[in-house]
Amino acid sequence: MKTILHLDTSARKLDKSRSSRNSISRTLADSFREQWEKKITNTKVIYRDLGKNPPDFIDEAWIAAVFTPHEQRTTEQNTLISLSDELIDEVIKADIILLSTPMYNYGMPAALKAWFDQVIRVNKTFTFDLSRGDFPLQPVLSGKTMVLIASCGEFGFHAGGIREKMNHLGPHIKVASQYLGIEKFYEIRSEYQEFGDQRHVQSLNDAHAQVTNLIAQLA
Repeated sequence: MKTILHLDTSARKLDKSRSSRNSISRTLADSFREQWEKKITNTKVIYRDLGKNPPDFIDEAWIAAVFTPHEQRTTEQNTLISLSDELIDEVIKADIILLSTPMYNYGMPAALKAWFDQVIRVNKTFTFDLSRGDFPLQPVLSGKTMVLIASCGEFGFHAGGIREKMNHLGPHIKVASQYLGIEKFYEIRSEYQEFGDQRHVQSLNDAHAQVTNLIAQLA
C-alpha cells in the first residue's frame, strides 16, 4: 500500500462550488489525488493544509531543543519540538509527497518554508559529520518521491526560460527535499496566471494533462 503525504500551501482556498478565485495549485493537486485514488484504491493519504494552519517558525529555544540529546531534554523542550516530531513522522510514513504551492515573490510561501524548517532536522532527517569533508550533511531517509505542483503569475521559469534565474521556488524545494529522502522529483507548473489570457488557459490545460501522464508513469 502506498502512502501519500498531501500538502497544500496556498493562501487561497479550493471551493468546488465556485468557478473563480480558486487556488490553481490546490486544484491541480486535488486532481492528482482524485485520479490516483481511483487508480490505486488502497492508497493511504495523510493531509495537511499548511496554508490554513501554518507551522510555527523556529526560534532560538527550538534550535537549542533539537541540539539537546533526547535523554537530556526538559519537558518544555519536548513540548516545543512536538510538532516537528509529528511532521517528521508524516514524512517518514510517506512514499510520495504531493506538494502544491503557489510562487510568492519568486519563492515559496512562508508557511511552506516554516514546514521545511520544522522537518529538516539534525539527527532526525539528516546527520552532520565533519569527517565527510566539505559535504558533512547526509540524509537519513531514502527512496521517496516528490510531486511538486506549482502555480506562477508570470512565465518562463523553466530551464532556459526568460525568468529561469528568478525562479527560487522549484530549485529551492528540490535541493531542500534531498534531506527528506527524496530521490525522484517531478514538477508540474501552471504559469501566466496574472495575464489571464489564452496562454494561461493553455498552460493550465497542459498542467492537467501532465498530472494524468505522471500518474500513469508512477502508478
